[in-house]
Amino acid sequence: MTVLAHRTDTLTRDALAVLQPGFEGTTAPAWLLRRVGEGLTAVGLFGRNIASPEQLAALTAQLRTERDDVLVAIDEEGGDVTRLEVRGGSSFPGNLALGAVDDTGLTRDVARELGRRLAECGVNLNWAPSADVNSNPDNPVIGVRSFGADTRLAARHTAAYVQGLQAAGVAACTKHFPGHGDTSVDSHHALPRIDVDLDTLQARELVPFKAAIEAGTKAVMSAHILVPALDPTRPATLSPQILTGLLRGELGYEGLIVTDGMEMNAIAGTYGIERGSVLAIAAGADAICVGGGLADEATVLRLRDALVAAVREGALPEERLADAAARVRALAAWTRGARPDAQPEGSRASGIGLTAARRAVAVTGSAKPLTAPYVATLAPVANIAVGDETPWGLAAELAGLLPGTAAGVYPEGSSAGDVLAAAGDRTVVAVVRDAHRHPWMTEALDALVAARPDTVVVEMGLPRTEPRGALYIATHGASRVCGRAAAEVIAGA
Repeated sequence: MTVLAHRTDTLTRDALAVLQPGFEGTTAPAWLLRRVGEGLTAVGLFGRNIASPEQLAALTAQLRTERDDVLVAIDEEGGDVTRLEVRGGSSFPGNLALGAVDDTGLTRDVARELGRRLAECGVNLNWAPSADVNSNPDNPVIGVRSFGADTRLAARHTAAYVQGLQAAGVAACTKHFPGHGDTSVDSHHALPRIDVDLDTLQARELVPFKAAIEAGTKAVMSAHILVPALDPTRPATLSPQILTGLLRGELGYEGLIVTDGMEMNAIAGTYGIERGSVLAIAAGADAICVGGGLADEATVLRLRDALVAAVREGALPEERLADAAARVRALAAWTRGARPDAQPEGSRASGIGLTAARRAVAVTGSAKPLTAPYVATLAPVANIAVGDETPWGLAAELAGLLPGTAAGVYPEGSSAGDVLAAAGDRTVVAVVRDAHRHPWMTEALDALVAARPDTVVVEMGLPRTEPRGALYIATHGASRVCGRAAAEVIAGA
């Protein structure tokens, strides 16, 4: 082999190694297996790829016939953001519920059990936890995915989550650096901007990430956000000042840096995914996450070729691409050699997810025992991270406890009159999600309570409004077990 051909082969393998693409279907397509054999070192899974634990285990085994150390990544936060249980809702509460309980031992055990389930299916990299401090209650994309608005609380639970997940042999990927909590724009749609000074960033946004680094997080995910105090021109994912200067230099982080999805409009709509991917690797990122929306071979080849061309043209140092690929391979090697710690006694048998969800419930007021109530779910449009395919609410859970329960779902624009007409003389259980962010929802809720003072209100998002109704329940999340916990309170009221 000539020197030029060898260099070309090395560049191509390194360019493939830094990609984390997705694909369609519940079995690995031939093109994906071929690219894994050629050097692709990581694959990203989404809800569309998962039908059951058994199918998922077979899929990951299929991938490992081509490469035994392939990184199989997933966005499994538990709570509202689930891929393992995308069609039924998660068996675990999310971060806000864990933060509301504020028991780091519980958070560690929940993450450990979640990690065990991932490892059992052959998944070894989890794009979680979210370390964002939810300082802006109107944040449209973080919300209950955060442990809370208190910096120190978010830091200690981020560290506990990292420790629990990695104790199961699954690499944690702490996100979204340098902090997505103080935004009012969803980076799936546009480029958010955080206008705070360096002192605020150091005292608030960066604290949970420092805790995650100290806890040994194997990966950190960058955010597609503009933070002028750190870099006035480029979003964090593309910023050498943020990824290399701050994360590597100032914070001393040596693990893998992964980008958030490059097809998100904050990058794709401003730089394009090819140029954005080159700029991200040049800035200090090691792995390019793509595949939530673009999930085909053509995308993989476009990004591979863009990286190789950038090296040949001098836009991307060859050493930087090689370093990024080496970090990906190093994490793959860690996952292959990881040995899970001993299972905490009783954590699996006790149904730790439901236990945690029950502990997170906050109740105000009281109500008479209900028989055959009417559950009205006031449903906002779900953000892309959560997705609209995962069911939420408590109608099914309550119907299992109170036979004869009826239910209806009310989208944006619905009114209290619509609910009351369907409910008849039944007691109304109004279920909302982030009511404070949706004026139509707040208006309908106020009118319901005014017309029916015995209304039960269940807030399954961020509880920001004053408690209302005869009984007010805050679950701090909308996973299946959060719905179950609230249903138990109502049925036993």
